[in-house]
Amino acid sequence: MASVVASVVTVKTEKRPAHADTQDVDSNTKKPRIWEPSMEPSLNLCLPQRKLLPSLKTKRAPELVLVIGTGVSSAVAPQVPALRSWKGLIQALLDAANDFDLLEEEESRRFQKSLQEDKNLVHVAHDLIQKLSPRTGNVRSTFFKDCLYEVFDDLECKMENAGKHLLRSVLQLMESGALVLTTNFDNLLEIYAAHQGSKLESLDLTDEKKVLEWAQGKRSLSVLHIHGVYTNPSGIVLHPAGYQNVLRNTEVMREIQKLYETKSFVFLGCGRTVDDTTFQALFLEAVKHKSDLEHFMLVRREDVGEFKKLRDNMLDKGIKVISYGNEYSDLPEYFERLANEICNRDAVTNGWGSPSQEEQETQNGFHSQKSLQDYPS
Repeated sequence: MASVVASVVTVKTEKRPAHADTQDVDSNTKKPRIWEPSMEPSLNLCLPQRKLLPSLKTKRAPELVLVIGTGVSSAVAPQVPALRSWKGLIQALLDAANDFDLLEEEESRRFQKSLQEDKNLVHVAHDLIQKLSPRTGNVRSTFFKDCLYEVFDDLECKMENAGKHLLRSVLQLMESGALVLTTNFDNLLEIYAAHQGSKLESLDLTDEKKVLEWAQGKRSLSVLHIHGVYTNPSGIVLHPAGYQNVLRNTEVMREIQKLYETKSFVFLGCGRTVDDTTFQALFLEAVKHKSDLEHFMLVRREDVGEFKKLRDNMLDKGIKVISYGNEYSDLPEYFERLANEICNRDAVTNGWGSPSQEEQETQNGFHSQKSLQDYPS
Protein backbone atom coordinates (compact mmCIF):
# COMPACT_ATOMS: atom_id res chain seq x y z
CA MET A 1 0.00 0.00 0.00
CA ALA A 2 1.08 3.53 -0.57
CA SER A 3 2.31 5.29 2.52
CA VAL A 4 0.24 8.28 3.51
CA VAL A 5 1.39 10.78 6.11
CA ALA A 6 -0.76 10.44 9.22
CA SER A 7 -2.51 13.54 10.48
CA VAL A 8 -1.79 15.12 13.85
CA VAL A 9 -4.34 17.35 15.52
CA THR A 10 -2.72 20.46 16.94
CA VAL A 11 -4.63 23.21 18.66
CA LYS A 12 -3.31 26.54 19.72
CA THR A 13 -4.73 27.36 23.14
CA GLU A 14 -5.04 30.71 24.78
CA LYS A 15 -5.04 31.25 28.52
CA ARG A 16 -8.28 32.85 29.70
CA PRO A 17 -8.68 34.84 32.92
CA ALA A 18 -10.62 33.20 35.73
CA HIS A 19 -13.48 35.69 35.39
CA ALA A 20 -14.03 34.90 31.71
CA ASP A 21 -17.63 34.69 30.59
CA THR A 22 -18.72 31.04 30.49
CA GLN A 23 -22.08 31.41 28.78
CA ASP A 24 -22.77 29.35 25.68
CA VAL A 25 -22.00 31.12 22.45
CA ASP A 26 -24.60 31.25 19.72
CA SER A 27 -24.45 27.95 17.81
CA ASN A 28 -24.63 29.82 14.52
CA THR A 29 -21.27 31.46 15.17
CA LYS A 30 -19.56 28.03 15.16
CA LYS A 31 -17.29 29.17 18.00
CA PRO A 32 -16.26 26.60 20.61
CA ARG A 33 -17.85 26.62 24.02
CA ILE A 34 -15.59 27.50 26.91
CA TRP A 35 -15.60 24.44 29.13
CA GLU A 36 -14.89 24.78 32.84
CA PRO A 37 -15.16 22.24 35.65
CA SER A 38 -18.07 24.14 37.16
CA MET A 39 -20.07 23.55 33.98
CA GLU A 40 -19.75 19.78 34.11
CA PRO A 41 -22.89 17.77 34.84
CA SER A 42 -23.12 15.60 37.89
CA LEU A 43 -22.00 12.02 37.31
CA ASN A 44 -24.65 10.67 39.71
CA LEU A 45 -22.00 9.84 42.29
CA CYS A 46 -24.68 9.55 45.00
CA LEU A 47 -26.42 6.68 43.19
CA PRO A 48 -25.51 3.02 43.74
CA GLN A 49 -22.45 2.25 41.65
CA ARG A 50 -21.81 -0.85 39.59
CA LYS A 51 -18.93 -2.82 41.01
CA LEU A 52 -15.84 -3.03 38.84
CA LEU A 53 -15.08 -6.56 37.65
CA PRO A 54 -11.87 -7.76 39.42
CA SER A 55 -10.41 -9.35 36.28
CA LEU A 56 -10.74 -5.99 34.50
CA LYS A 57 -9.85 -3.47 37.18
CA THR A 58 -6.63 -5.33 38.05
CA LYS A 59 -5.33 -5.05 34.48
CA ARG A 60 -2.45 -2.68 33.82
CA ALA A 61 -2.98 0.01 31.21
CA PRO A 62 -0.27 -1.36 28.86
CA GLU A 63 -2.18 -4.66 28.80
CA LEU A 64 -5.27 -3.02 27.31
CA VAL A 65 -6.48 -2.13 23.83
CA LEU A 66 -9.50 0.18 23.95
CA VAL A 67 -11.88 -0.33 21.01
CA ILE A 68 -13.94 2.81 20.44
CA GLY A 69 -17.23 2.36 18.56
CA THR A 70 -19.99 4.62 17.29
CA GLY A 71 -21.64 4.64 20.71
CA VAL A 72 -18.81 6.77 22.09
CA SER A 73 -18.86 9.30 19.25
CA SER A 74 -22.64 9.63 19.37
CA ALA A 75 -22.41 10.22 23.13
CA VAL A 76 -19.75 12.90 22.71
CA ALA A 77 -21.53 14.74 19.88
CA PRO A 78 -25.15 13.49 19.81
CA GLN A 79 -26.32 16.28 17.53
CA VAL A 80 -24.21 14.94 14.63
CA PRO A 81 -26.28 12.17 12.93
CA ALA A 82 -23.30 11.02 10.86
CA LEU A 83 -21.62 9.74 14.04
CA ARG A 84 -24.46 7.44 15.06
CA SER A 85 -24.51 4.86 12.29
CA TRP A 86 -23.47 3.97 8.74
CA LYS A 87 -26.91 4.97 7.56
CA GLY A 88 -26.55 8.34 9.26
CA LEU A 89 -23.16 8.88 7.64
CA ILE A 90 -24.38 8.00 4.14
CA GLN A 91 -27.41 10.25 4.60
CA ALA A 92 -25.14 13.11 5.68
CA LEU A 93 -22.88 12.58 2.64
CA LEU A 94 -25.93 12.53 0.39
CA ASP A 95 -27.21 15.76 1.93
CA ALA A 96 -23.81 17.39 1.45
CA ALA A 97 -23.70 16.23 -2.19
CA ASN A 98 -27.13 17.77 -2.77
CA ASP A 99 -26.07 21.00 -1.06
CA PHE A 100 -23.09 21.25 -3.41
CA ASP A 101 -25.26 20.33 -6.42
CA LEU A 102 -23.12 17.29 -7.23
CA LEU A 103 -25.97 14.92 -8.14
CA GLU A 104 -28.74 14.98 -10.70
CA GLU A 105 -32.24 14.96 -9.22
CA GLU A 106 -32.89 11.42 -10.41
CA GLU A 107 -29.61 10.18 -8.91
CA SER A 108 -30.41 11.83 -5.61
CA ARG A 109 -33.88 10.25 -5.50
CA ARG A 110 -32.42 6.83 -6.27
CA PHE A 111 -29.90 7.06 -3.44
CA GLN A 112 -32.54 8.33 -1.04
CA LYS A 113 -34.86 5.45 -1.94
CA SER A 114 -32.07 2.91 -1.36
CA LEU A 115 -31.44 4.36 2.09
CA GLN A 116 -35.13 4.35 3.02
CA GLU A 117 -35.46 0.74 1.90
CA ASP A 118 -32.38 -0.22 3.94
CA LYS A 119 -30.66 -1.80 0.96
CA ASN A 120 -27.06 -3.01 1.31
CA LEU A 121 -25.51 0.12 2.81
CA VAL A 122 -21.97 -0.89 1.88
CA HIS A 123 -22.93 -0.99 -1.81
CA VAL A 124 -24.94 2.23 -1.51
CA ALA A 125 -21.88 3.92 -0.02
CA HIS A 126 -19.67 2.56 -2.80
CA ASP A 127 -21.98 3.90 -5.52
CA LEU A 128 -22.24 7.29 -3.83
CA ILE A 129 -18.46 7.61 -3.49
CA GLN A 130 -18.06 6.75 -7.17
CA LYS A 131 -20.50 9.50 -8.08
CA LEU A 132 -18.64 11.98 -5.88
CA SER A 133 -15.25 10.95 -7.29
CA PRO A 134 -15.65 10.99 -11.09
CA ARG A 135 -12.52 10.42 -13.13
CA THR A 136 -11.71 12.78 -15.97
CA GLY A 137 -8.79 11.46 -17.98
CA ASN A 138 -6.11 10.65 -15.42
CA VAL A 139 -7.53 12.96 -12.77
CA ARG A 140 -10.03 11.95 -10.08
CA SER A 141 -12.02 14.76 -8.48
CA THR A 142 -12.00 15.42 -4.74
CA PHE A 143 -15.69 16.16 -4.26
CA PHE A 144 -15.88 13.20 -1.87
CA LYS A 145 -13.27 14.91 0.33
CA ASP A 146 -15.30 18.12 0.26
CA CYS A 147 -18.42 16.25 1.38
CA LEU A 148 -16.54 14.49 4.19
CA TYR A 149 -15.21 17.77 5.53
CA GLU A 150 -18.71 19.26 5.37
CA VAL A 151 -20.15 16.32 7.33
CA PHE A 152 -17.50 16.47 10.06
CA ASP A 153 -17.16 20.26 10.16
CA ASP A 154 -16.56 21.94 13.54
CA LEU A 155 -16.80 18.79 15.65
CA GLU A 156 -15.15 20.54 18.61
CA CYS A 157 -18.14 22.90 18.81
CA LYS A 158 -20.56 19.98 19.05
CA MET A 159 -18.93 18.03 21.86
CA GLU A 160 -21.03 17.76 25.03
CA ASN A 161 -19.66 17.70 28.56
CA ALA A 162 -20.84 14.21 29.52
CA GLY A 163 -19.00 12.80 26.52
CA LYS A 164 -15.86 14.71 27.45
CA HIS A 165 -15.76 12.83 30.75
CA LEU A 166 -15.54 9.62 28.73
CA LEU A 167 -12.80 10.94 26.43
CA ARG A 168 -10.88 12.21 29.44
CA SER A 169 -10.78 8.68 30.91
CA VAL A 170 -9.72 7.19 27.55
CA LEU A 171 -6.91 9.74 27.32
CA GLN A 172 -5.88 8.98 30.91
CA LEU A 173 -5.47 5.28 30.05
CA MET A 174 -3.64 6.09 26.81
CA GLU A 175 -1.12 8.23 28.68
CA SER A 176 -0.57 5.25 31.00
CA GLY A 177 0.17 2.93 28.07
CA ALA A 178 -3.14 1.62 26.72
CA LEU A 179 -3.58 1.40 22.94
CA VAL A 180 -6.67 2.77 21.18
CA LEU A 181 -8.30 1.36 18.06
CA THR A 182 -11.50 2.74 16.56
CA THR A 183 -13.94 1.94 13.77
CA ASN A 184 -15.03 5.60 13.70
CA PHE A 185 -14.12 8.09 10.97
CA ASP A 186 -14.13 11.10 13.30
CA ASN A 187 -11.21 12.43 15.33
CA LEU A 188 -13.10 13.53 18.46
CA LEU A 189 -10.57 11.94 20.79
CA GLU A 190 -7.68 13.66 19.04
CA ILE A 191 -9.49 17.01 19.22
CA TYR A 192 -10.22 16.59 22.92
CA ALA A 193 -6.64 15.58 23.66
CA ALA A 194 -5.30 18.61 21.81
CA HIS A 195 -7.33 20.90 24.07
CA GLN A 196 -5.80 19.09 27.03
CA GLY A 197 -2.29 19.80 25.77
CA SER A 198 -1.66 16.29 24.39
CA LYS A 199 -0.93 15.44 20.76
CA LEU A 200 -2.49 12.24 19.45
CA GLU A 201 -1.66 11.05 15.96
CA SER A 202 -4.42 9.70 13.69
CA LEU A 203 -3.32 6.53 11.87
CA ASP A 204 -5.06 4.45 9.22
CA LEU A 205 -4.10 1.19 7.55
CA THR A 206 -2.58 2.90 4.51
CA ASP A 207 0.51 3.78 6.53
CA GLU A 208 2.07 0.35 7.05
CA LYS A 209 5.22 1.44 8.90
CA LYS A 210 3.42 3.48 11.54
CA VAL A 211 0.67 0.89 12.03
CA LEU A 212 3.31 -1.79 12.67
CA GLU A 213 5.02 0.50 15.18
CA TRP A 214 1.66 1.16 16.85
CA ALA A 215 0.95 -2.57 17.15
CA GLN A 216 4.41 -3.07 18.68
CA GLY A 217 3.69 -0.44 21.35
CA LYS A 218 6.02 2.19 19.89
CA ARG A 219 3.25 4.71 19.13
CA SER A 220 0.92 4.43 22.09
CA LEU A 221 -0.16 8.06 21.74
CA SER A 222 -1.70 7.32 18.34
CA VAL A 223 -5.26 6.35 17.45
CA LEU A 224 -5.63 3.60 14.84
CA HIS A 225 -8.70 4.13 12.66
CA ILE A 226 -9.15 0.72 11.01
CA HIS A 227 -11.82 2.12 8.65
CA GLY A 228 -9.89 5.32 8.07
CA VAL A 229 -10.27 8.89 9.32
CA TYR A 230 -12.07 11.64 7.45
CA THR A 231 -8.95 13.83 7.34
CA ASN A 232 -7.40 11.27 4.95
CA PRO A 233 -10.19 10.33 2.48
CA SER A 234 -7.92 7.92 0.57
CA GLY A 235 -7.87 5.67 3.62
CA ILE A 236 -11.65 5.63 4.18
CA VAL A 237 -13.22 2.15 3.99
CA LEU A 238 -16.87 2.39 2.96
CA HIS A 239 -17.24 -0.19 0.21
CA PRO A 240 -16.34 -3.83 -0.63
CA ALA A 241 -13.13 -3.03 -2.52
CA GLY A 242 -11.94 -1.02 0.44
CA TYR A 243 -12.41 -3.96 2.79
CA GLN A 244 -10.39 -6.23 0.49
CA ASN A 245 -7.54 -3.70 0.36
CA VAL A 246 -7.49 -3.49 4.16
CA LEU A 247 -7.24 -7.26 4.60
CA ARG A 248 -4.70 -7.82 1.81
CA ASN A 249 -1.66 -6.69 3.79
CA THR A 250 -0.94 -9.87 5.73
CA GLU A 251 2.04 -8.48 7.65
CA VAL A 252 0.02 -5.63 9.13
CA MET A 253 -2.98 -7.86 9.78
CA ARG A 254 -0.91 -10.47 11.57
CA GLU A 255 0.79 -7.91 13.80
CA ILE A 256 -2.58 -6.49 14.84
CA GLN A 257 -3.96 -9.98 15.41
CA LYS A 258 -1.12 -10.65 17.85
CA LEU A 259 -2.57 -7.89 20.02
CA TYR A 260 -5.87 -9.73 20.21
CA GLU A 261 -4.04 -12.86 21.35
CA THR A 262 -1.77 -11.18 23.89
CA LYS A 263 -3.67 -8.19 25.29
CA SER A 264 -7.18 -7.54 26.64
CA PHE A 265 -9.52 -5.60 24.37
CA VAL A 266 -12.10 -3.35 26.06
CA PHE A 267 -15.05 -2.53 23.78
CA LEU A 268 -16.74 0.83 24.37
CA GLY A 269 -19.85 1.83 22.42
CA CYS A 270 -19.40 -1.21 20.18
CA GLY A 271 -22.88 -2.69 19.95
CA ARG A 272 -22.27 -4.14 16.47
CA THR A 273 -18.53 -3.82 16.06
CA VAL A 274 -17.99 -7.56 16.40
CA ASP A 275 -20.23 -8.05 13.34
CA ASP A 276 -18.06 -5.73 11.25
CA THR A 277 -16.44 -7.39 8.23
CA THR A 278 -12.94 -6.09 8.97
CA PHE A 279 -13.17 -6.92 12.65
CA GLN A 280 -14.40 -10.45 11.95
CA ALA A 281 -11.50 -11.12 9.60
CA LEU A 282 -8.90 -9.44 11.80
CA PHE A 283 -9.79 -11.08 15.07
CA LEU A 284 -12.74 -13.42 15.49
CA GLU A 285 -12.09 -15.64 12.47
CA ALA A 286 -8.30 -15.58 12.81
CA VAL A 287 -7.99 -16.59 16.46
CA LYS A 288 -8.36 -20.32 17.08
CA HIS A 289 -8.18 -20.72 20.86
CA LYS A 290 -10.72 -18.15 22.01
CA SER A 291 -11.12 -19.80 25.42
CA ASP A 292 -7.64 -18.54 26.31
CA LEU A 293 -8.62 -14.91 25.67
CA GLU A 294 -9.92 -12.37 28.17
CA HIS A 295 -11.59 -9.40 26.52
CA PHE A 296 -14.34 -7.14 27.84
CA MET A 297 -17.39 -5.39 26.40
CA LEU A 298 -19.11 -2.63 28.39
CA VAL A 299 -22.81 -2.42 27.53
CA ARG A 300 -26.04 -0.99 28.86
CA ARG A 301 -28.23 -3.53 30.70
CA GLU A 302 -31.59 -2.36 29.38
CA ASP A 303 -33.30 -5.66 28.53
CA VAL A 304 -32.37 -8.55 30.82
CA GLY A 305 -33.10 -11.22 28.19
CA GLU A 306 -31.08 -9.48 25.48
CA PHE A 307 -28.25 -8.82 27.92
CA LYS A 308 -27.98 -12.50 28.88
CA LYS A 309 -28.17 -13.55 25.23
CA LEU A 310 -25.34 -11.16 24.30
CA ARG A 311 -23.27 -12.33 27.28
CA ASP A 312 -23.61 -15.99 26.30
CA ASN A 313 -22.80 -15.25 22.66
CA MET A 314 -19.70 -13.17 23.45
CA LEU A 315 -18.30 -15.70 25.91
CA ASP A 316 -17.86 -18.05 22.97
CA LYS A 317 -15.60 -15.40 21.45
CA GLY A 318 -13.54 -14.88 24.60
CA ILE A 319 -15.34 -11.61 25.47
CA LYS A 320 -16.85 -10.89 28.90
CA VAL A 321 -19.93 -8.67 28.64
CA ILE A 322 -20.17 -6.24 31.57
CA SER A 323 -23.05 -3.93 32.45
CA TYR A 324 -22.01 -0.37 33.29
CA GLY A 325 -25.59 0.57 34.21
CA ASN A 326 -29.12 0.85 32.87
CA GLU A 327 -28.66 4.18 31.04
CA TYR A 328 -26.16 5.47 28.50
CA SER A 329 -25.43 8.30 30.92
CA ASP A 330 -23.99 5.75 33.39
CA LEU A 331 -21.00 4.93 31.17
CA PRO A 332 -18.82 8.04 31.77
CA GLU A 333 -18.95 7.61 35.58
CA TYR A 334 -18.30 3.87 35.40
CA PHE A 335 -15.38 4.22 33.02
CA GLU A 336 -13.93 7.10 35.01
CA ARG A 337 -13.80 4.90 38.13
CA LEU A 338 -12.26 2.09 36.09
CA ALA A 339 -9.58 4.35 34.58
CA ASN A 340 -8.71 5.84 37.97
CA GLU A 341 -8.47 2.36 39.53
CA ILE A 342 -6.14 1.08 36.81
CA CYS A 343 -3.96 4.19 36.55
CA ASN A 344 -3.62 4.64 40.32
CA ARG A 345 -2.72 0.97 40.69
CA ASP A 346 -0.09 1.37 37.95
CA ALA A 347 1.34 4.40 39.74
CA VAL A 348 1.72 2.47 43.00
CA THR A 349 3.13 -0.58 41.20
CA ASN A 350 5.75 1.57 39.49
CA GLY A 351 6.85 2.98 42.83
CA TRP A 352 5.44 6.44 42.31
CA GLY A 353 3.18 6.27 45.37
CA SER A 354 -0.42 7.39 45.46
CA PRO A 355 -1.12 10.46 43.32
CA SER A 356 -1.85 13.65 45.20
CA GLN A 357 -5.20 15.41 44.80
CA GLU A 358 -3.55 17.90 42.46
CA GLU A 359 -2.09 15.07 40.34
CA GLN A 360 -5.48 13.34 40.18
CA GLU A 361 -7.07 16.58 39.03
CA THR A 362 -4.40 16.93 36.38
CA GLN A 363 -5.07 13.37 35.20
CA ASN A 364 -8.77 14.15 35.03
CA GLY A 365 -8.23 17.19 32.85
CA PHE A 366 -9.07 19.86 35.46
CA HIS A 367 -5.61 21.35 35.81
CA SER A 368 -5.69 24.99 34.74
CA GLN A 369 -3.05 24.41 32.08
CA LYS A 370 -4.88 21.43 30.57
CA SER A 371 -8.51 22.35 31.04
CA LEU A 372 -10.90 23.06 28.24
CA GLN A 373 -11.43 26.44 29.88
CA ASP A 374 -8.38 27.34 27.79
CA TYR A 375 -10.43 27.14 24.60
CA PRO A 376 -9.89 30.27 22.52
CA SER A 377 -12.97 32.44 22.52
